[in-house]
Amino acid sequence: MAAIFKIPKPIFTSALLFHLQLRHSTNSPATHKLADQISRILMLQRYTALDNLKFDFSDNLLNSVLIKLKLHPNASLHFFKLALRKQYFKPHVQSYCRMVHILTKAKMFDEARFYLSEVLELSRNKKSVSFLWDELTAVYREFKFSPTVFDMVLRIYAKKGLVKNALYVFDEMLQWGRVPSLGSCNSLLNSLVKKGDFFTVFCVYDEMIKMGFCPDVYTCSIMVNAYCKDGKVDKAEIFVEEMEKMGLELSNVIYHSLINGYVEKKDLKGVERVLRVIDERGISRNVVTFTLLIKGYCRLCKMEEAEKVFREMKEVDEQAYGVLVDGFCQMGKMNDAVRIRGEMLNSGFNMNLFVCNSLINGYCKAGKISNAEQIVRSMIDWNLKLDSYSYHTLLDGYCREGLMPNAFNLCDEMIQNGINPTVVTYNTLLKGLCREGAIDDALRLWNLMLKRGVIPNAVGYGILLDAFINMGEFEKALVLWKHILARGHHTKSRILLNTMLKGFCKMGKMVEAELFFNTMEEFGCSPDGIAYRTLSDGFCKAGDIEKALKLKDAMELHNIPVTVENFNCLISGLIKAGKFSKVEDLLSEMHDRELTPNVLTYGALIAGWLKEGLPEKAFKAYFEMREKGLNPNVIIVSSIISGLYKLGRIDDANMLLQKIVDVNLYPELKHIYSFSNSKRVLPDAQKIADSIDRSVTKCVVPNNVLYNIAVAGLCKLGKIDDARDVINYFSVKGFTPDEFTYCTLVHGMSLVGKVNEAFNLRDEMLIKDLVPNIAVYNALINGLCKAGNIERALRLFNKLHSKGLAPNVITYNTLIDGYYKIGKTSEAVQLLKRMTEKENVPS
Repeated sequence: MAAIFKIPKPIFTSALLFHLQLRHSTNSPATHKLADQISRILMLQRYTALDNLKFDFSDNLLNSVLIKLKLHPNASLHFFKLALRKQYFKPHVQSYCRMVHILTKAKMFDEARFYLSEVLELSRNKKSVSFLWDELTAVYREFKFSPTVFDMVLRIYAKKGLVKNALYVFDEMLQWGRVPSLGSCNSLLNSLVKKGDFFTVFCVYDEMIKMGFCPDVYTCSIMVNAYCKDGKVDKAEIFVEEMEKMGLELSNVIYHSLINGYVEKKDLKGVERVLRVIDERGISRNVVTFTLLIKGYCRLCKMEEAEKVFREMKEVDEQAYGVLVDGFCQMGKMNDAVRIRGEMLNSGFNMNLFVCNSLINGYCKAGKISNAEQIVRSMIDWNLKLDSYSYHTLLDGYCREGLMPNAFNLCDEMIQNGINPTVVTYNTLLKGLCREGAIDDALRLWNLMLKRGVIPNAVGYGILLDAFINMGEFEKALVLWKHILARGHHTKSRILLNTMLKGFCKMGKMVEAELFFNTMEEFGCSPDGIAYRTLSDGFCKAGDIEKALKLKDAMELHNIPVTVENFNCLISGLIKAGKFSKVEDLLSEMHDRELTPNVLTYGALIAGWLKEGLPEKAFKAYFEMREKGLNPNVIIVSSIISGLYKLGRIDDANMLLQKIVDVNLYPELKHIYSFSNSKRVLPDAQKIADSIDRSVTKCVVPNNVLYNIAVAGLCKLGKIDDARDVINYFSVKGFTPDEFTYCTLVHGMSLVGKVNEAFNLRDEMLIKDLVPNIAVYNALINGLCKAGNIERALRLFNKLHSKGLAPNVITYNTLIDGYYKIGKTSEAVQLLKRMTEKENVPS
């Protein structure tokens, strides 16, 4: 039968195959004789004679020569180098190990380290971590020298970050009765710290102490760094005290690690304590010390103190400038950041990548994308190239602002400049698409990511889960969760577990939420503070305040700190449940725990008291907040204005609204608010208005909520045309009318008898993909009833079911009242009966 497949031509030439076969030739007498001859020539340093000698290299020949020349390092090295230069022969790992032992015995450490690094690379792909160690120990048994090699290989493994191999060597050395050097142990510790394996760091250190090592300054520095990075700064400080008692003179570097540890924990008292120790030891504070102190104040958002320290510095470097610029950027104080940047340039320093990235980040967070783009363009003039952080920061800025085409174009530019997309890139784009509600596009991007071999992480899964939950697609969220469980992906991830818990709570499935919370430990992740707060908030919103309060007690039993945020959830829940006496108890408990109420605490109190019609208590909470130096946010201001409108205090509400929106900046609106009567403004509202200075108006950026309140206030006064003018004007400023806006306008139009205009607004909603709710249709039915068009009102009532809506008590009451007013009592009674059958309780 004819051959189906053609046999491919040999890849190697016959000459090459011949040479490859030679390396495996047997250890024949001829090989011994040749090895003796080569060894004699090398010992006599007759290297030209060796060149004239015709022979082919093999592993056996090389090993035989190295064994014969083991006490002649220069001769051995010459022959080994000759072998390395051969095109068709590469020495075996065993030959390298022999060469390394010979060089180490001769104390030719540089050469030994070089070949040890080379053989380490050759053996890197071996599955067994013991492979190289076994070869080295075999040669050691044969030569009876040199154990120093073991210490060298330990250090090289550690410096290359191959901690698994380094730990194996560390353990094996002890079993062989060999003690590694302090320097190699320090290298191992340092490598473990870089890997974030703090548990092993502490285990290795304990072994070192058992072996009788006395830590040096470098050991101390590594251990302090390890404790601080592991979040155990207090232990780091105790460790430093122990080292000082041993008589070790510690350097600034160690104290700086301690300061940085406390800075990362935002523990200013700890920083000040370390600074006192530095002063007591007579150690001078240098640029690094002051820069870390500036960083500490920046992390605590104390920018005035940070700049004060900066001004006290006698010598300033570009890092100090960078930290202060970054601090202002993190706070959103871009004018101050630019001011410090200007000072830096005027002082002779050049722009650097860190400062550029800080400015890009600051502008993006502030929503000033054009400014961020300007920094990127200027980087060309400053001879600076965007790095991965620069691109991802700007990418996140585009996604935050919903500029997804810009985001994808930036990704293309990033790839063209040699920076490949990572899982962070895809997560950022996914979040941007999900934020825009483009879940189908997000899923397509997810599949593209998988096709390109990028493995999703917990953050990516969390983004998709959160998107499904926020869109009310809980079934899809459950399918994704089951997919995660089935594949064992990230089931121990707190991010995913907390996201899923949030989903159950958001859907009002509190039984399932509680069950899921109780089984979190089975996933290998016990509930943390966020999980407790999420479940507590769920119970509060569901009206089960007692369970929420029990969770607070459970947190204490599990040594999880109860935070201000936990109290904020409980306060909101108690107010919603009408249990006002317990609110005062919680506030007292916060005081006892030395927890300071924040803006959210006061926001919950103010909104709650106003909702209950208790403005005196609401205003008392407001003034207490202001006395503590806290500025109200847009939610608090909106609550106060809305509360005043509901209480019928129209002039008070309008006066505050004018102060926040600052009508003077908008001449087109002055005629609208000229109706406000300042003589009828009550003292408490005037006092609030007087407290609203420039610092407050900077914090209160008008948003849809505030604009909607302004529209509602005008509608309440029957000024519908003015309300439309306000909407049209602020739409240019970024205001997007939503369901609430249209509902308010429809209600206002109906009240003043403009029913046809109200229906036109309903149609406008549908065109804009806004779904009218039952409140909109109640307003339309009310307008028709007031106009005496009861038949059309009834037809609209009967169409509600086809629109996916169910009439509520207000719907029935409006129609019943309409029938009574035109004298159709029997129809009204019939509707009342129908209402009762539908389980709507008559009012």
